[in-house]
Amino acid sequence: MSVSCQSIGDVEECVGTPWWADAVVYQVYLRSFADGSGDGVGDLAGLRSKLPYLADLGADALWINPWYPSPMADGGYDVADYRAIHPDFGSLADAESLINEAHRLGLRVLADIVPNHTSSAHTWFRAALAGDAAARERYVFRDGRGEDGAQAPNDWESCFGGPAWTRLPDGQWYLHLFAPDQPDLNWSNPEVVAEFEDVLRFWFDRGLDGFRIDVAHGLMKQPDLADAGPRIASSQHLQAHPAWDQDSVHEVYRGWRTIADSYDPPKVFVGEIWVPDNDRLVRYLRPDELHTAFQFDFLRTPWRADALRTVIDDARESVRDVGAPPTWVLSNHDVTRVVTRYARHQPQHPVEADWDRGRWPYQAPDIDLGRRRARAAALLQLALPGTAYIYQGEEWGLDEVEDLDGRVRQDPMWVQSDFTDPGRDGCRVPLPWGAQAGANLGFSPDGAVPAWLPQPESWAGLTHDEQVDDPDSFLTLYRAALRIRHQLWCGAEGLVWLDSGSDALAFRRGDLECWVNTGARPLSLPSCAAVLLSSVGLVDGKLPGDAAVWLRH
Repeated sequence: MSVSCQSIGDVEECVGTPWWADAVVYQVYLRSFADGSGDGVGDLAGLRSKLPYLADLGADALWINPWYPSPMADGGYDVADYRAIHPDFGSLADAESLINEAHRLGLRVLADIVPNHTSSAHTWFRAALAGDAAARERYVFRDGRGEDGAQAPNDWESCFGGPAWTRLPDGQWYLHLFAPDQPDLNWSNPEVVAEFEDVLRFWFDRGLDGFRIDVAHGLMKQPDLADAGPRIASSQHLQAHPAWDQDSVHEVYRGWRTIADSYDPPKVFVGEIWVPDNDRLVRYLRPDELHTAFQFDFLRTPWRADALRTVIDDARESVRDVGAPPTWVLSNHDVTRVVTRYARHQPQHPVEADWDRGRWPYQAPDIDLGRRRARAAALLQLALPGTAYIYQGEEWGLDEVEDLDGRVRQDPMWVQSDFTDPGRDGCRVPLPWGAQAGANLGFSPDGAVPAWLPQPESWAGLTHDEQVDDPDSFLTLYRAALRIRHQLWCGAEGLVWLDSGSDALAFRRGDLECWVNTGARPLSLPSCAAVLLSSVGLVDGKLPGDAAVWLRH
């Protein structure tokens, strides 16, 4: 593969646009990013050592997955204390130093906040288990149904498999829409509302620039906790449900936005929001609520030109009336890595994560094809107007580690599905920085213990050090793409679709064009345009299949 890039001079940054409206945000799964202590687990020291890399890459900000004290029943999304740092990661002083160092390098910092549930190790829940009536009111406790209350209060199921209710020895049941170690909070309780508003201020006062809100469509439940009824397999949260997307949740975010806007400069929110359609999504993006929300339809779209164009149009049109930017994402810590997702047959329907994992045993991936498509998808994503998120290792073309031994898997999905769903560990394997850069392919310093998840031998050729000076590497492509995005795509006017045929899509923004060929036949390109960047080399002036190119007139 080759990267074609013409030299472009610096241009001024966009004027009058909030930084987050067209930012490139790099997602850091902290446990797997870089290990500074040698204990096989990523930490703040490791991340801080790599901040110059992120700045040089061209990121505008980083989003750090939960860094709080946690028993790690769900990779840190079971929070025991929202005002501290997990000792495996460092200290509160380390977090403050990281934020300050990132700011010196021109990087903003977003952290994860997990408001739908706490850890069962949280002091509130421990008090609830001890019989404290006020503490129980902070969670969702109910008596059971049937004789002696032996049946769960309703038919809700956990997102990880199995029932969403656990019965205690005293006969009451508590709700956990995820793992039993993650009891759901009662957001109808003013104490819960006040607690999280104080948590926001705690971190904002320490310089944090914003939060990614986990399960932002959760929090509020239908007051009567009505049965959900039969569910469609692999639909995740895309059907209406009494536990999700309740209208009352918007009042919570209006309160949060008031707090964010009280700072100078204002703080920022991005929501993880799984809802049936974009009409529901944009309700969270009204001017007095959240700033942005992930466009998961884009992530779920198969590698098909018609499907991609439909999703792009719908996403852009839906946010227009509320004045929010679309937020494009190709992968994250909860779904199959994009290289592997594109390495199999692309269906006519959205690619749900559990459906995708379900075909691993009987459909072998073509990783070379997946990487070719992922390179093209990156150019498509980064040419679109709005915010773009990059998941760590995406810029190196890392594939999903599908064959982890069941004995090392840690995702609760694996256990709660009775060992049928391998879960998300395969996209969370520690990064390979360099085979000669330290232990665990450079993830850890020399002399470290093995990484918390094992890395595949095939990654030895995909390390940062292997790619940094390779003109044809994934990393070189991303660095070039981010430079051109900041210099040219930023502030480019509108988006106009061009005639490109059924297996391709092409659009113009100002004097720039992005052409994407999802088919097999080479695609003819305008003859009067200069090539800025291509995911693979052109052949006789044509764009090969499963490739993308940026042009300038």
